[in-house]
Amino acid sequence: MPSAAARVYNPDTNVWEEATAVATRSRGVSPIKKQIVDYAGNYRPGTIVIETGERRLYLVLEGGKALKYGIGVGREGFTWSGSNRITRKAEWPGWTPPAQMRKRVPDLPAYMEGGPNNPLGARALYIGSTLYRVHGTSEPWSIGQAVSSGCIRLTNEDVIDLYDRVQVGARIIVNR
Repeated sequence: MPSAAARVYNPDTNVWEEATAVATRSRGVSPIKKQIVDYAGNYRPGTIVIETGERRLYLVLEGGKALKYGIGVGREGFTWSGSNRITRKAEWPGWTPPAQMRKRVPDLPAYMEGGPNNPLGARALYIGSTLYRVHGTSEPWSIGQAVSSGCIRLTNEDVIDLYDRVQVGARIIVNR
């Protein structure tokens, strides 16, 4: 059995995994490529629209277009919807597991420094005063899946791209 120092926590599966296994799986890219698409929604440019059933995030652009990204969404029992604002952005954010998650998984750390093994990945966009974020992941195979505890995840490559395009204060709409 590997030591705890050689393991990383996957909050979406509630399992500690060997860091070497995560590093091996992390090679690769999202199975869903980012693309510019026609978009007929009635939202201002800069708005993020998440279609959880479709497992896609749309960043509304000018001229009836949007950038469409593949995402991972909340698993059964962890889905939600609503409208809010992006209130904060962070690069390589630290992670404090919520009390509810620590109750489900008692051996979770109280805090995890940001970095490649952190479940929030390379960037995070914080949604209002909720516990939810749009964040990265080093698990590209999870994109297109319903596996998270409610957060919206993109590959690290895609979340860096989105992070660079979105301003604090941007509207975010999450539809089921």
